[in-house]
Amino acid sequence: MRANLVTFYEITKFARYLINKNPKYPVGIQTFQNIREEKYLYVDKTKYIVDFRKKGMKYIFLSRPRRFGKSLFASTLQAYFEGKKELFEGLAIADYEKEWVRHPVLHFDMSGAKHFDAESLKHYLDFILLPYEDLYGKNEHELYPNERLEGIVKRAYKQTGQKVVVIIDEYDAPLLDVVHVKENLQALRIIMQNFYSPLKKLDPYLEFTFITGITKFSQLSIFSELNNLDNISMFDKYSAICGISKTELTTVMKPDVEGLGKALHMTFEECLEALRSYYDGYHFSKNSEDVFNPFSLVKALNAQDISSYWFGSGTPTFLLKQLDKFNVDLTELDSQDVMLSSFDLSPEEMTDALPLLYQSGYLTIKKYEPMFKQYTLGIPNKEVRDGLLNSLLPHYVNPRRIDNANFLLVFCKAVYRNDIEAALEHMRSYMATIPYDLENHTEKHYQTIFYLMFSFLNIYIYTEVKSAIGRADAVMHMPNTIYVFELKVDKSADEALQQIDEKGYMIPYQAKGKRLVKIGISFDSNKRTIEEWKIKEE
Repeated sequence: MRANLVTFYEITKFARYLINKNPKYPVGIQTFQNIREEKYLYVDKTKYIVDFRKKGMKYIFLSRPRRFGKSLFASTLQAYFEGKKELFEGLAIADYEKEWVRHPVLHFDMSGAKHFDAESLKHYLDFILLPYEDLYGKNEHELYPNERLEGIVKRAYKQTGQKVVVIIDEYDAPLLDVVHVKENLQALRIIMQNFYSPLKKLDPYLEFTFITGITKFSQLSIFSELNNLDNISMFDKYSAICGISKTELTTVMKPDVEGLGKALHMTFEECLEALRSYYDGYHFSKNSEDVFNPFSLVKALNAQDISSYWFGSGTPTFLLKQLDKFNVDLTELDSQDVMLSSFDLSPEEMTDALPLLYQSGYLTIKKYEPMFKQYTLGIPNKEVRDGLLNSLLPHYVNPRRIDNANFLLVFCKAVYRNDIEAALEHMRSYMATIPYDLENHTEKHYQTIFYLMFSFLNIYIYTEVKSAIGRADAVMHMPNTIYVFELKVDKSADEALQQIDEKGYMIPYQAKGKRLVKIGISFDSNKRTIEEWKIKEE
């Protein structure tokens, strides 16, 4: 059986080579029909539609981070329910579907309603309803969006004789950028809740309803009346419904990885590891498949270069505002043991930024402990880590400087040379530019800045590391050396070194066989930078 599978793969690989030596990658293309007709690379996800139909699933909600393939899957559903059989030749659903019934499909893309106030949102709903009223007609007594939506569905059913499919893509887009402003959120939420309210009572007229978003569906959210939604966001079997799984990357996409590796003078294994480091690491359930960011992966294959692409579209403003609102401790982002109820929440229920960080893709599930039903969340990969830190460092230090990237480059080079003196000197000069109106004299603030700077190095940097009788401020693991840091504000570097000794911060690392170095650092709150440091080898 295994031999047959290998033979099939080799035949598929050779066929792809003959058909298209220069594969086309769908950069920025989220329409299934365009991808299939123009012969762009498409990784078959139609087996999930087969699963929906076999199980008779009718109302489905899916939450995934931005740019993760939600819109493409929604477009695939639209093409399927519109009966476009020719687009599905050779795909999984072609072996299942025999009838290819054409249903009327209402596809609402809410991503166009970002940054709107209540009045603008009402105009947008009018804009997206008009084409369907042109197609199926309008009753003059239907004045409000919910009445108009109900009328469209009923007329579409009556005119075609087929039940209607409703697809709502990025349902929460109008809400995300105002999630931190309660009064604005409430006004927009009421409008959206009113718009979607007919869906439940329209059940006799509906064949299928599919809703996507970033934030989680909740009974307290805008779908409070639509309580029959199947939220598949954290089901193991749907973990790779969006994105590219490791299995898909190493089988049907193996020629693409080989081609990228050749362009970058890497072996297949080296290229796969580089892609894993940058774009893998997403897990959306207890026993999730390894999932790669599809947006960045396709961009890398198209550009023939492994780089950071997901953050190229900018860090959402709502994220920075949420981090400020909830005073997020960045030093503790990367390894948090939590219960599901701590991060699987709707915006109305959030009392900290953790749910939004998870749902937006800045944190993901790293481990699940079934005995305690406990999840460990962490930053998915290098791309997210670098992008997140690059966005946050100016926010915490000096947003008005334009040379933050140049500073980090010089700083990183000094650390990799094991020249801690030069790195700290550079840090001292940089921190002296912190504007007075941004200053924060707490030790935690300086520790956060310190953490952000060292985290760019993609090395092991831990903060507040526990020992038997205390916590070291930071521990940095290099190939041959372990550095233990203690930071003090308006106290001497000698006092910092003394605490390292008294608290036994070095003891856990004495059996590692590496060079051990302790570093005491003193911050001067008046000068707003490092006053002195002392470095001592054990």
